[in-house]
Amino acid sequence: MLVALDIDGTILSHDDVLSDGVADAIAAVRAAGHHVLLSSGRSLIAVLPIAERLGLSEGYMVCSNGAVTARFDDASPTGYVVDEMITFNPENALRLLRDQLPDALFAVEDVGIGFRMNDLFPHGELDGVHDVVDFEELWSGEVTRVVVRNPGSTSAEFSALAGSLGLSDVTYAVGWTAWMDIAPLGVTKASALERVRGLLGVAPGATVAVGDGSNDIDMLRWAGRGVAMGHAEPEVKAAADEVTGSIDEAGAVAVLRSLV
Repeated sequence: MLVALDIDGTILSHDDVLSDGVADAIAAVRAAGHHVLLSSGRSLIAVLPIAERLGLSEGYMVCSNGAVTARFDDASPTGYVVDEMITFNPENALRLLRDQLPDALFAVEDVGIGFRMNDLFPHGELDGVHDVVDFEELWSGEVTRVVVRNPGSTSAEFSALAGSLGLSDVTYAVGWTAWMDIAPLGVTKASALERVRGLLGVAPGATVAVGDGSNDIDMLRWAGRGVAMGHAEPEVKAAADEVTGSIDEAGAVAVLRSLV
């Protein structure tokens, strides 16, 4: 089987604590012959330390909500190679959002390096090198991902705004806070996982995904067995085949143990 795990809110608490037993459960699933991979909205450089903590050193990682897929490679100086990177021109989306949110923070991802941004984000929210640039420099080239952060807004207000702007040429997902990830049109965790599934030769029905956020909805629908965390919002649970315990209850561990 191919087992795809979201990170934040699924195996890792928002206090950066791994769920009890998750590393051992992942090791057991891998020992049973299944493929376990991380599938996250995080950038590649933010996924790698979690993979290391979990003992993952082979196979694939889906990062940036599907825009970046990397593969572990011992022959590479970095320990990985970027297997696929899908980019887009973010100018239109950035201009539209800046008109409505003049005080928001905007960042674009430089894969394997960090982010270019119009101002510094709150400490700890983005990994890697932070390069503050003029707003217009954010679209100096095509990018894999745009991050929009507006601390003065609620998640609900952000979702309403995103819907009203008609961002039809990109894919976007709103997080738990007033945070939005923007990706190339049609790119999701599910689209990247489907490609990896084909590369690994796994049958469509032999796929499992666990997640808790709105950016996991497509992934949960894609999986043969989609599992939502117990603390997920109703629309996330509705996309899943089943619901497990919350992050505080180590719900993902129960799912992993059921595969052994």
